[in-house]
Amino acid sequence: MIYTVTFNPSLDYVVQVEHFQKDAVNRTSSEYVYAGGKGNNVAVVLSELGLASRALGFRAGFTGVAMEQMLREYGCDTDFIPLPEGMTRINVKVKAASEFEINGQGPLIPEEQIRQLFEKTDALDSGDVLVLSGSIPNTLPDDIYERMMKRLDGKGVRIAVDATQDLLLKVLKYHPFFIKPNNHELGEMFGVTLTSEEEIITYAKKLQEMGACNVLVSMAGDGAILVAETGEVFQRRPPKGVVVNSVGAGDSMVAGFLAGYLKSGSYAYALQLGTAAGSATAFTSWLAGREEIEALLGQMEQ
Repeated sequence: MIYTVTFNPSLDYVVQVEHFQKDAVNRTSSEYVYAGGKGNNVAVVLSELGLASRALGFRAGFTGVAMEQMLREYGCDTDFIPLPEGMTRINVKVKAASEFEINGQGPLIPEEQIRQLFEKTDALDSGDVLVLSGSIPNTLPDDIYERMMKRLDGKGVRIAVDATQDLLLKVLKYHPFFIKPNNHELGEMFGVTLTSEEEIITYAKKLQEMGACNVLVSMAGDGAILVAETGEVFQRRPPKGVVVNSVGAGDSMVAGFLAGYLKSGSYAYALQLGTAAGSATAFTSWLAGREEIEALLGQMEQ
């Protein structure tokens, strides 16, 4: 079973404003509400690709109930822990000539509910996959990734980590199955600016030396590079398309990579499906569905 953890999930209120004006009343031309959070995004795309997963995390108030119900409607199994107070945050994402976001803070998470989450992840066993992605809200201890992975160390659980610089570097000692920095984040980890694919590969291998098994480096319009635990290096250029959405493309790549590897055992195919899934989401208004992903995958195979 694949498990995703979203520490600070959300309802994402996405609106399109054709001609946004400052200091004026703006009217939307379209509006949608989605279940948000990086782990939730991974779960939705996995469902689209035909893989079962269970979404874990915390929910609070009526927004949390709505968020969990939306995930179930997308075919995701859910097991969120209810919080005694507050509400699951609402993130406002405005798409106009440029994009901007207003993200909520999220509810307070008491120690008892943190303990309950550890109990759920402690039950994972050999063959299970755990996806840890996204930032940690200030209502949680900043070492929760490390604590969770330490408790699972040696159990044969494959863990994927998609997180920012410090969170990622601190968990490498637990040998995550794969990590997904982008090329800018990779450079920041080592205090350098990466200007070539050769440099990206060199520093991705340094992350392997520090403990990561597979390092997938996303490069936006330049595609992705995978430095695999086998010693092989794979590269993929993205298919052609018009980028209309910056939300969830990286999460879709994570889901596609996992789906591709679990279905085929091939790192080359995992990178191909990951690139197709990430691109498909970038080319659509929200997370891509199976048809959009398979259409781009077909283009890449030609």
